[in-house]
Amino acid sequence: MSQRRKGTIKAPSGRAPSQRQLRIGELLRAALSEILTRRDVLDPILREAIITVSEVRASPDLKNAVAYVVPLGHDDPTSVVDALNHAKKYFRGEVSRAVTLKHMPDLTFAADTTFDYAESVDAMLSSPKVAQDLTKDLKDSEPDPDREG
Repeated sequence: MSQRRKGTIKAPSGRAPSQRQLRIGELLRAALSEILTRRDVLDPILREAIITVSEVRASPDLKNAVAYVVPLGHDDPTSVVDALNHAKKYFRGEVSRAVTLKHMPDLTFAADTTFDYAESVDAMLSSPKVAQDLTKDLKDSEPDPDREG
């Protein structure tokens, strides 16, 4: 279940998403964020958790959408994602009231791991071994004051 996303957002077909997919994804993200901020769900896990919707990716046919969420201050993100997926029909209904679309995409929730990935890259870059290589490269790239050129 740990999907790592990196770089340019591309559809499973290998192509970048269309302008329409991006626009629909942003509309859905804003609506989901608003709904989750109200906290009027019955599930106690969702009521207590602070959930950030970082991105929503719509499929090329706009029938499905995956919402990547980050539960802040929650030790177990899988329980929050499971609770969101359990209540996805409720969220689809609420989003359909907030956003006017011809067909409302089926929503699926997934944990956003990009922040964890960025944190691991940052930890790698600040490790002593990499820092040693970086300082060595900086010393090599400094101009020699004795040399004129």
